[in-house]
Amino acid sequence: MTVGWGFLGAGQIASRALGPAVHAADGAVLQAVAARDIDRAAALEPAGSAYDDYRALLADREVDVVYVALPNDDHLPWTVAALAAGKHVLCEKPLGLDAAQVAQIASAATTSGCLAVEATWYRWHPRSIRSQQLLQAGSIGEPRSLATAFCFGGVPAGNYRLEPARGGGAWYDVGCYGVSAAHLLLGAHLAVEAASRRLGPTGVDLETRASLRTPAGATAEVVASIDAPEYQDLTTRGTLGSLSWSAPQLTSWREPAMLTISTPDADPVVERFPAVDAYRLMVEQVSRCVSGEEEPVVSLAESLRVATTMDAVTVAAASGT
Repeated sequence: MTVGWGFLGAGQIASRALGPAVHAADGAVLQAVAARDIDRAAALEPAGSAYDDYRALLADREVDVVYVALPNDDHLPWTVAALAAGKHVLCEKPLGLDAAQVAQIASAATTSGCLAVEATWYRWHPRSIRSQQLLQAGSIGEPRSLATAFCFGGVPAGNYRLEPARGGGAWYDVGCYGVSAAHLLLGAHLAVEAASRRLGPTGVDLETRASLRTPAGATAEVVASIDAPEYQDLTTRGTLGSLSWSAPQLTSWREPAMLTISTPDADPVVERFPAVDAYRLMVEQVSRCVSGEEEPVVSLAESLRVATTMDAVTVAAASGT
């Protein structure tokens, strides 16, 4: 079965990442693209139609899955609209601006009988899957701490990341990676110990820091910034050793990746992963889910847990605790 994909939005993430991923994916075809500028939609080379009307794409019978590639504040309304139109949905992260929105999407998915999946694309990378396997096998003992940072700068004026009303800010944009990784590697339940943020002139958080803790006492330190030199890192320490996601980025895309396993009584073991497009892996796996062959790598329950933790950090940072 070949699954027809339709894009809402033809911006950078759609044109640079998901468009090439769908074109390269097995079992998928980019059937249609809708954008305010129909020329930008056509530039993604859909096999079927280019639209300047989002609802026209939702009515396209050749589209099985809608990829929502719109600014953060548009994720809820257009994901719900696509589900109501009988389409499966892959929505850019964050799936919603808070846990209530994610719960609303989950309810809409249940009502429609269609899938809704958050495009936290690093979760489909083989290194992420391998790390989870190693932790479950007890390779570094009981996890005791995690430290992760996702930082970059140079956001241009006028970009939605600098607009509070559009769901801008570092926490929404890249904090979700750190919180997702903390849940993946430490467990389902995380409480906020402390949080802080640095606001920019437009009112969005340029940087947010959070200290989290599991019921078993494991800790997570998460840093997210859109106003710093580019830097990404993740290390998980356990009672018997540590796992580190090494250069160049913790969200490796189209470049080789490394996973370093360190234990006190042996030399570090470096597992190397060849360059792979995790976006393509995500598209292929979601297409198989639509065909009924598998369950999504990122479940709505996971998305709700991440959103709940992100909400708690936002509240704690605002109160200065």
